[in-house]
Amino acid sequence: MSPLLASLLMVLQDAPTTEAAEKPPSLWFPLLAMGAIFYFLLIAPERKQRKKRQAMLDQLKKGDEVLTTGGIIGKVIEVRDERVVLQVADNTRLTFSRQAVQTVVLVDAEKGGDKAREPEKPKKA
Repeated sequence: MSPLLASLLMVLQDAPTTEAAEKPPSLWFPLLAMGAIFYFLLIAPERKQRKKRQAMLDQLKKGDEVLTTGGIIGKVIEVRDERVVLQVADNTRLTFSRQAVQTVVLVDAEKGGDKAREPEKPKKA
């Protein structure tokens, strides 16, 4: 063993213990608290929003009017596994990925405007 390594080991063995080394749980509390705050403010709401979006995508059906992430509004003509065919004009049909659908739009006849529809709760058997 080299003399430098031996002297370093002797210094480390003789070093007095610090108060922080005796109480490591007190150092972990702020870190755990920040982790919990991060989870409840960022991760949990994102997970909830992702589940809500996936439920909306799973409930797409023929006849729904949808808005894509590119801003195109069209009527669902066909729903496949990972693709949706939209009719955007009389003789114009476009095929999109299901993930490109941003929201389902309902036309409010009384007010003349559009509004996003909340996805229905999946029925459990």
